[in-house]
Amino acid sequence: MPDGHDVLWKLIDLLETGSASYRMIPHEPEGRTAAASLLRRHPLEQAAKCMVVRVALGKRARRYVLAVVPGDRQVDLGALADRYGGHEATFAAREVAERLAGSLSGSITPFAFSPELELLVDEGLLSNDEIF
Repeated sequence: MPDGHDVLWKLIDLLETGSASYRMIPHEPEGRTAAASLLRRHPLEQAAKCMVVRVALGKRARRYVLAVVPGDRQVDLGALADRYGGHEATFAAREVAERLAGSLSGSITPFAFSPELELLVDEGLLSNDEIF
């Protein structure tokens, strides 16, 4: 089971090589977006809620998508299925999501490092100067 440390170091390296501005906000582990936003003291809409979604394309064909939406919104599973030409979209099983994301459920980052995971970000997050 991944613990997220590899993803954390990849993310930090990516942010530093890209000269991105970031800060670490230590807090107790919290998988619920609203509660984590309270701990970090920011508006819910600035949270990047990250979920791994399984899109069923055919009898045995599937695609995995890392859907990132503002914390005050929900992932539209029907729209995801339509976007990828699938007949159904569901949240991936926890163990699959953790393997693909490289971190534990509740701490998935809005960055996809696995070639099996396609990143799709809601444009609503772009209206914020800062996301969490």
